[in-house]
Amino acid sequence: MSHTFGLRVYYEDTDLAGIVYYANYLRFIERARSEWVRELGIDQVRLKAESGTVFAVRRIEADYLMPARFDDELVVRTETEAVTGARLVLRQTVWRGPDLLFDAHVTLIALGETGHATRLPAVFRREIH
Repeated sequence: MSHTFGLRVYYEDTDLAGIVYYANYLRFIERARSEWVRELGIDQVRLKAESGTVFAVRRIEADYLMPARFDDELVVRTETEAVTGARLVLRQTVWRGPDLLFDAHVTLIALGETGHATRLPAVFRREIH
């Protein structure tokens, strides 16, 4: 499963040097994941209300390869790497044209109402395969 999400770098995304502040890449990939789940037809608000299930980042391993700058048009690609009963591993990359700027492996887990790990919802597992 693969998904793309486009965005533009705004002035507020940059630091004093005029390049994207490193933590903002995490915001960019979070937005891309949210849009990916939405496009799968999964309403996360309803999922939480009905089952108490939410998604949380368990681990991120990230490489910052090249800087993005103000007004750049970027694309975030999200690809599924692994799915288990309670865990999802994604590769998320940020591109400016043909240039790979940021490369991350993100592990997500499902949390139940008690805050403990739980199985990924069946509707979610069904949609990502």
